[in-house]
Amino acid sequence: MALSQARPRRKLSGARYKDYRKKKQYELGRDPSLTKLGAKRIHTVRTMGNSRKFRILSSNIANLFDPKSKSFKQVKISTTTENPANRHFVRRNIMTKGSVINTELGKARVTSRPGQDGVINAVLIS
Repeated sequence: MALSQARPRRKLSGARYKDYRKKKQYELGRDPSLTKLGAKRIHTVRTMGNSRKFRILSSNIANLFDPKSKSFKQVKISTTTENPANRHFVRRNIMTKGSVINTELGKARVTSRPGQDGVINAVLIS
């Protein structure tokens, strides 16, 4: 069954809306990419207007910004420590925006959306 981002079939009260047309392809939703820790794997997705999105399926490298030295470094990710999106993502090492990861230089917070941007950017927090 396809994920749809169209108007729901039922109102908040539970009453049904009357159908006025079929589902359209531009209302189609997709499964989340759930970026994991591992060897780098990227998937290209076609979007509206023949644009492209690069989804990272797995990666073990992050672009880390150090606020003290104001410099960027590419560092290796060891594990996921926290994830405010879902507490079960931590044990599966799934990274989303806002998740805290352990790197070679210390803990960092992910600032990009890996499933949308195709890159893992992070800011050093300790």
